[in-house]
Amino acid sequence: MASASDSSSATPARSRLAAVIGPALWMATVGNVALWQQLWALPEVSRWRGVAFALGFAVLIAAGLVMLIAALGWGRLLRPLVSVLLVATAVGAHYMLAYNVVIDPTMMVNVLQTDPREVRDLLSWRLAAAFGLIALPPLWWLWRRPLARLRVWRQLGVHAALFVGAAVLASGALMAIFQDFSSVMRNHTQLRYLINPLNSVWALVDTAATPFKRDTRRIEPLGRDAQIAPRAPSAKPPLLVLVLGETARAENFSINGYARPTTPQLAREDVVSQRNAWSCGTSTAASVPCMFSPLPRDEFERRPYNTETLIDVLQHAGLAVLWLNNQSGCKGVCDRAPTVNTQSLQDPALCSGGECLDEIMLKGLDARIAALDAQRRARGVVLVLHQMGSHGPAYFKRSPAAFKRFGPECTTNALQECTREQVLNAYDNSLVYTDHFLARTIAWLKSQEAAWDPALIYVSDHGESLGENNLYLHGLPYGVAPDVQKHVPWITWLSPGFARDRGVSTACLKSRQDQRISHDDYFHSVLGLLGVQTSVYRPALDIYRPCGG
Repeated sequence: MASASDSSSATPARSRLAAVIGPALWMATVGNVALWQQLWALPEVSRWRGVAFALGFAVLIAAGLVMLIAALGWGRLLRPLVSVLLVATAVGAHYMLAYNVVIDPTMMVNVLQTDPREVRDLLSWRLAAAFGLIALPPLWWLWRRPLARLRVWRQLGVHAALFVGAAVLASGALMAIFQDFSSVMRNHTQLRYLINPLNSVWALVDTAATPFKRDTRRIEPLGRDAQIAPRAPSAKPPLLVLVLGETARAENFSINGYARPTTPQLAREDVVSQRNAWSCGTSTAASVPCMFSPLPRDEFERRPYNTETLIDVLQHAGLAVLWLNNQSGCKGVCDRAPTVNTQSLQDPALCSGGECLDEIMLKGLDARIAALDAQRRARGVVLVLHQMGSHGPAYFKRSPAAFKRFGPECTTNALQECTREQVLNAYDNSLVYTDHFLARTIAWLKSQEAAWDPALIYVSDHGESLGENNLYLHGLPYGVAPDVQKHVPWITWLSPGFARDRGVSTACLKSRQDQRISHDDYFHSVLGLLGVQTSVYRPALDIYRPCGG
């Protein structure tokens, strides 16, 4: 018979065990509704076999969470650690259910780089409801329970028993479902990013480990030998505008064959639309550094250190460069160049609610160019206009009333509350405004032809899912992302003077507009079009070179 002292010493241990196991079971079951929905739809594990597989999978997830909490939740850290995991579970469950996104290292980078304005667009009553249903009940239970402190050795024994017991349980569960588990994980790799909240933990650890995989403090020089090729005496300096688009999918541009008139103004310009262009990522954080790098996507992902970017090479060549942001930043690409953040500008016609329409970047542009270094201006000017574009989920905010051609719109960030037609209307209206913005930019460039040879290249960073297969937004792992998240518009406009000086045939470009190209070509195409000579230039990746560039 146990003594009173034995009973009293066991109570603190039991309270600690409950504080670990209870929340772990809750997160593994209630917190993984998105995972269970996806599993239930798979033919490999349907019906009763699927129920058995899901039970084994839930035990495996719960055991993994117990091991994590037992390893890290020492002393007074236990409650805060479990609370953070519960909150992460609720938030992750909401976004995975609402938009069918997954949480992987790339998505974690997006989360860490999100600015307050973008956060506002993602808040909704559904997020509050998910927090109330998934996080609040276990949090209330956890913080109301007495949690007695244990002596160090006693606590070590409890945590060791938890860890070992969970490891044994996980091994048993994995062996019981291994045949189905290995098949499902091999054929449906995206499911591993739905295991909540272990997906967030893994993504955060992987992101934090980046400095150990790649020396992020090291920035190697690039293209220091860059120089401008000699121009004809009669040639004017180039004025190239690089419009960095946001969340534009090529399928929805009418100049690419889309049934709706989303690009009527561009259709009246002598532009070339490369209809088979592909991104090197499915998010801004992944695509922008990649497209401004000389490396193809596969080499870029394996790079051991960072290098300078296209912007640096253009400056090494002696060109005047200016980056204008109407977005949340340039992801490190423009860190060593003059920049302007137009988000903070106050213009009653173009700005409201701490956000400006993209036309704000054209305001006062002549004065901004005049303020650049005169010697560099004489060699040529490159302007980068980083759009807000079609950034979601609040697509309705991305177009003013005059450009809302399609209706009714989805006027909430909870896209699942709207019909797909309403979501599509709001998104397509944002492209109608992008069409107007690009046409206005071309009109401004035409007004500069007395002093410059102007040109424009517009390329989006990635595409977007608009409800196809119940997927929304972007950011899925590249290997499993649908084409609509990777197929992007690439549009070129060359003034007659620029085309003549560079020897580029617009007719030739139009004859090649269905050739497959990608962000891998962007760095080298811009250099080739500007006549920048450097050892890092790869002619084979210059899409303009076959047409005389």
